[in-house]
Amino acid sequence: MGNLKELISQIKHGDTDAVMICQQHLDNIAKPLGSLGELEHLLCIIAGATGTDKIDISKKCVLVYCSDNGVVDQGISQSDHTVTTNIAKSLANNHSSVCVMANACMADTFPIDIGMIDDVPEIRQCKIANGTKDFTNEPAMTRKQAEDAILIGINIVREKTQLGYKLIATGEAGIGNTTTSSAVVSALLNLDTELTTGRGSGLSDEGLKRKIKAINEGLSKNKPDFTDPIDILSKVGGFDIAAMCGTFLGGALTKTPVVIDGIISSVAALCAYRLCPQVRDYMIPSHKSAEPAAKYIMEELRLSPILDAGMRLGEGTGAVSLFPFLDMAVAVYNDAARFEDINVEQYRRLS
Repeated sequence: MGNLKELISQIKHGDTDAVMICQQHLDNIAKPLGSLGELEHLLCIIAGATGTDKIDISKKCVLVYCSDNGVVDQGISQSDHTVTTNIAKSLANNHSSVCVMANACMADTFPIDIGMIDDVPEIRQCKIANGTKDFTNEPAMTRKQAEDAILIGINIVREKTQLGYKLIATGEAGIGNTTTSSAVVSALLNLDTELTTGRGSGLSDEGLKRKIKAINEGLSKNKPDFTDPIDILSKVGGFDIAAMCGTFLGGALTKTPVVIDGIISSVAALCAYRLCPQVRDYMIPSHKSAEPAAKYIMEELRLSPILDAGMRLGEGTGAVSLFPFLDMAVAVYNDAARFEDINVEQYRRLS
């Protein structure tokens, strides 16, 4: 699959010339300057990522990484791993929420078993192990397993881009993954766990206390190196986070923009950014997560989600929700009248 360090060394910043030309093109459309708001910024990200002002996102997909987390044994979730199994089966049948949403905007959904306890043979098998270990007792995974999951994410992006996909969204399914996400972001940003830990799919006050306690125990016992994202992933993370981290790296390697979903995806994006800051040039934020850690991550990445709908479903649904907005923005970019077409003098920037 390739050496991870060597692959990361190949990643370059986005194309600033393409960004400039894209903005000039937007300014020439017969509309007030900047009037598409953040959508204009996202179009510029796409131009910079792909290296061309000829924007084409006609073929889109969402990658949904399914995995289980050993820390669920600590009572940090309302559900057990069988819910992950059932979601994976729904994904396989194209009936899950993200599948239906993706179908509505002509995008494809690809579920991947990156580390489920149970086997669902109808989805793609890339299983690292049958779930992670309980990080309150031992590291969630080995360093090699973390690197393998990252490499799988990179290579799946390579595969999809070779099939012509121009825009990739990140998604996940796995009970307990808001706990692993809070643990990882607490370590990466050196934040108190009470600031980064939310109720996930709806924990009670007691459940939230158990969740924070488990995260604190995991961090205390495993002592991850806060300067090493892979060490953090291996000790308190999840296979889904590691694979999505690889997806962001793979996007940068293939010059393909990748859409961030909610909190779990955001944590993966932060891991990728810490491994290679250039990756940020290929990230597209989508929606504002309800989890408290999300704002700290977006501040660190210097990105602003444009959707604020109170979503917390997971699966990549927030990222897919952005697809129609991007399609409409691209339609304006490619087909709307220019000032010269309507014999109106072009607006000028005053500063």
